[in-house]
Amino acid sequence: MKYNPKLTVVQYFAHPSNPRHRQYLAMRAFFYEGMTAEEAGALYGYSTHTVYSLARDLKHRMAEHPDEDPFFLPTVLGRKEGDPDGSLRALIVALRKQYLSLPEIKSALESAQKSVSLSYISSVLQAEGFARLPRRDREVRQEARIILPEVLIAEKTCMREDENETFSSQLAGILCFLPLVRYYGIDQAIETSSYPETTSLSRVASILSVVGLKLSNIKRYAADDLWCMDRGMGLFAGLTVLPKTAWFSSYSSGVTREMNVSFLKSLHHLWREHGLLSDTVNLDFTAIPYWGDGDALENNWSGKRGKSLPSLLALLAQDPDTGIICYGDTTIRHDHQHEGVLEFLDFYRQGEPTHATLKCLVFDCQATTYENLGKLAEAGITFVTIRRRGAKLVERITGIPSSSWKKLRIKRANGKGRIVKVYEEHTELKDYPGELRQIYLTGTGRIKPAIIITNDEHTSAADLVRTYSRRWMVEKEIAEHIDFFHLNRNSSGMVIKVDFDLTMTILAHNLYRLFAAELPGYSHCEAETLFNKFICNAGDIEISGEVIEVKLKKKRHLPILREAMSPFEQQVFPWLYNKKIRFSASTTT
Repeated sequence: MKYNPKLTVVQYFAHPSNPRHRQYLAMRAFFYEGMTAEEAGALYGYSTHTVYSLARDLKHRMAEHPDEDPFFLPTVLGRKEGDPDGSLRALIVALRKQYLSLPEIKSALESAQKSVSLSYISSVLQAEGFARLPRRDREVRQEARIILPEVLIAEKTCMREDENETFSSQLAGILCFLPLVRYYGIDQAIETSSYPETTSLSRVASILSVVGLKLSNIKRYAADDLWCMDRGMGLFAGLTVLPKTAWFSSYSSGVTREMNVSFLKSLHHLWREHGLLSDTVNLDFTAIPYWGDGDALENNWSGKRGKSLPSLLALLAQDPDTGIICYGDTTIRHDHQHEGVLEFLDFYRQGEPTHATLKCLVFDCQATTYENLGKLAEAGITFVTIRRRGAKLVERITGIPSSSWKKLRIKRANGKGRIVKVYEEHTELKDYPGELRQIYLTGTGRIKPAIIITNDEHTSAADLVRTYSRRWMVEKEIAEHIDFFHLNRNSSGMVIKVDFDLTMTILAHNLYRLFAAELPGYSHCEAETLFNKFICNAGDIEISGEVIEVKLKKKRHLPILREAMSPFEQQVFPWLYNKKIRFSASTTT
């Protein structure tokens, strides 16, 4: 029972509230002061029978335990023993045998509600004779297969309660994406989407759990690793800890293509409202291989592997100015592959054709047919693409006199330029109504000439060449999806599951592009560079009152990160009980 600080010293003895205190005073009055049982009971609120019972029990305790005080516990000097049975020490040793560092061991123990300090873990390991771990890079740490002891059971995944607590996280930097999720209204787009939710996990928590793994460069979800025990990653989604592997597989089974398209449309409106989409879109295909029984899948060319593989063909649409990817589709089949460009146009203009700002599409020669090019022209869309080099075209290019070629200096993004030679003419193509502008492009080396065709009659040849060269940026983004977001590590042959994975990859990619835009001098950096410099950072998280204090470890680029996050300090996050997030520097490195 808690002591009432408003009581005076006299009231403390006159009106005892603690049961043991009342019993002591009643027995003192009965045995020492010579009161009768009736008088002692009336004074301290006991019946006569109860006083006699207390006196009998007191005599028995003193007779059976003569060395112990019947009412007062002895004062034990020194630190309280926190591991009486040695289970905590054995757990720390078992984790270290899996080559976990001190902070990683601390995070794993905290997920199992075992709060210990780094100094205690260090003292245990020193006493057991463990040396310091050698320095390991991030790739080596992720590739290590960690088999956690069975006695270490992570906290059950559930929506976190509104309570004050302090814990550490090995990836606290991922919380830097939350202000962007809130500022651009992505949380509202998730909340209003048709994605599944359960009584235990909300829709926002479910989607942010998937996106959180994408943002943190986790290569494989097949084994429940430390990521499912990191409370900082759980906080990102408003959960205690992230769900286990089986949950992600079962959740994606409830997703349909219509849900993904609807969600992409909602995000598309957000990008346009914030001025992140220009009037030009780059389109390109990529093959997502399946490393299993691919009998039901078609063979597609994989540039990463340099051969055709059983895979899913995906179409991506990217804005060349901001790098935002606004569309993705993995349901492309060979029999309707050439219709993908028109399907994207329907997606872009559906519901608001009069407000659509799309004017130009840039894509590869295999993206569509000449007949569909005519449909794009009828829809008022300017297109820039390349034409396949047939034998007759190669002969035609060879026969062009050298004096007819013009030299152009194409300005590149770094301010430098490159000299190319171009020859321009008009041509007619089968199934296309009218003439098209055709530009032959070659360099000063041995590179085979490219043939650009377009219905744009006003833009200069130099600008058209530069416009098409920027299409290679979407190929760069596809390479980033493969290397950083692990798009090629597909473990499912189900189109819907892969389509959901691609949709979450697109959202994670766009968050990195928005994050880069907040960092002066780093807007051109790839996701992996941004992750290594800013996001991959441990820290201590303190939740108290209306603020979540994220104390990130000292790192070279931490001042830039804190300055970028400072404008968002007044934002509140509904899935975190309307708390604010404040980023600061920890006192340790």
